[in-house]
Amino acid sequence: MKRVGTTALAPFATRAYRALWMAHLVSSTGTWMQMVGTQWFLVGHSAAMVTLVLTAAGLPVVLLALPFGVLADRYDRRSVVLTAQFAMFAVSTVLTVLAFDSRLTAPLLLGLTFLLGCGTALMRPAWHAIQPELVERSQLRQAAALGAVSMNLARAVGPVLGGLLVAAADAGWVFAFNALSYLGVAAALLLWKRPRTRGPSSGAESLLASASAGRRYVRHAPGVGRVLLRTILFIPGVAALWSLLPLVASRSLGLGPDGYGFLLGAVGLGAVSGAFVLPRLRRVLGANGILFAGAAVFAVVLAVMAVVRTPWIVVVALLPAGLASIGVVSTLNVAIQQRLHGWVRAPGLAYYVMAFHGGQALTAPLWGALADALGTAVSLLTGSGVLVLAAASVRRWPLQAPATSESEPSVHWPEPSLLFEPEPAEGPVLVSVAYQVAPGSRTAFTECMLHLARSRRRTGALSWGLYQDGRRPDVFIENYLVASWWEHLAQHHYRLTSADHSMEERVRRLLAPHTSPVVTHAFDASAGPVVTLAEQARPAGADPPDLPS
Repeated sequence: MKRVGTTALAPFATRAYRALWMAHLVSSTGTWMQMVGTQWFLVGHSAAMVTLVLTAAGLPVVLLALPFGVLADRYDRRSVVLTAQFAMFAVSTVLTVLAFDSRLTAPLLLGLTFLLGCGTALMRPAWHAIQPELVERSQLRQAAALGAVSMNLARAVGPVLGGLLVAAADAGWVFAFNALSYLGVAAALLLWKRPRTRGPSSGAESLLASASAGRRYVRHAPGVGRVLLRTILFIPGVAALWSLLPLVASRSLGLGPDGYGFLLGAVGLGAVSGAFVLPRLRRVLGANGILFAGAAVFAVVLAVMAVVRTPWIVVVALLPAGLASIGVVSTLNVAIQQRLHGWVRAPGLAYYVMAFHGGQALTAPLWGALADALGTAVSLLTGSGVLVLAAASVRRWPLQAPATSESEPSVHWPEPSLLFEPEPAEGPVLVSVAYQVAPGSRTAFTECMLHLARSRRRTGALSWGLYQDGRRPDVFIENYLVASWWEHLAQHHYRLTSADHSMEERVRRLLAPHTSPVVTHAFDASAGPVVTLAEQARPAGADPPDLPS
């Protein structure tokens, strides 16, 4: 690939990136236009019905983010995105025809919105995975920044255009524009002269195994759980704005669809300003300061929406809401990316996406039900209180700075020495490590081993245990079970980090002088022995060493 400059617009020198960027901008604009048309179509129904739009759009992402995230790592990503685009075009076409034929009902609209959400869930992981293929590695940061500009421009322009089009004509035209926008992305992908890539490896882990690896990593990796917690605490309050804003526009402010579009556009315009303001705010406030300020600002905005009946004041209040939202979301996005290693990035991000969209999809109807029961103002004030609590909790549960110096991959385990070569799917595998601990170091040793247990589980162990020899109290046996031989080789080859190596070195310093851990690998023989000596002789010098006396 020809090298170009490293300015902010450098990725645009690549034709494929430029074409896909423009197509994605148009498609994202269509998505926001459709959001206005969908919510305004339902605005005459109950508040709960209006808020179900967020649930219908977000629930598929919650249900399908994990399997589709794994698919993006295993299959041709362009084909996955193309499949999603054509599927969403078909669904949007049906939606358009029903709208123009006056046969579109609320249940049909929500059902078709759910199907569009399924297409989004299929497309998103593969779309993000394609971006590094479009530009040079040195331009990835600029490409990511331009991608954020595209999304925020669409967020600012799409609702305004959608509102004006619904007010001037009919919601069907909004749905038609969105349908055609999917074809633009498909055309840009088909015209992309992509380098030939090989298909999924036959030795790769199964979809279920990859999903399980992501779950174990998220549960045991340092800092990942805290990012998910901060997401879960912030998103429900934000969902109150997105789900109740059409009701504020129509019932509290007396606006039409064009006015609602301008309200949404104000949020998008505030988000666009974040591209210029956030770098300085991050330097001054830091990540946790952004989380605190973002939640606090959003709480104030919801309170203003609850009590103010003057449209221009609400528009002005929504500008900082966009800035606060993009500040918190970008901070959380960066935090989760920093804490996920390459081998588990797609399934790990899927859990973050599930937390993000799940918070909106599951709480939006609650805000609607509360608005039906006690009024929109009470629902908004309750959302404001939730965000106040979220801001106050930052001091109690802050994001911890990632130890980037210790997150580099480390290949420090020697290759296993076995009598035979197991099949990759052979398993489960019981790995046993025997240690002879130095006198007076047993307490320190067990404390270190408890920390090491997190590493074992994070990198593949299904279970872990530490046992003390009944006849030799200075000898400890560590046992952990791995699902397959492939999973254990993955631990050897690319799942460990320099932090894992440091912890293992701490353990070694607590052992008796001139001794080393002794590792054995045992295979499930409940259906018969895996190999017998009659089938294959032991190589010379391959006898397992005895524990030092």
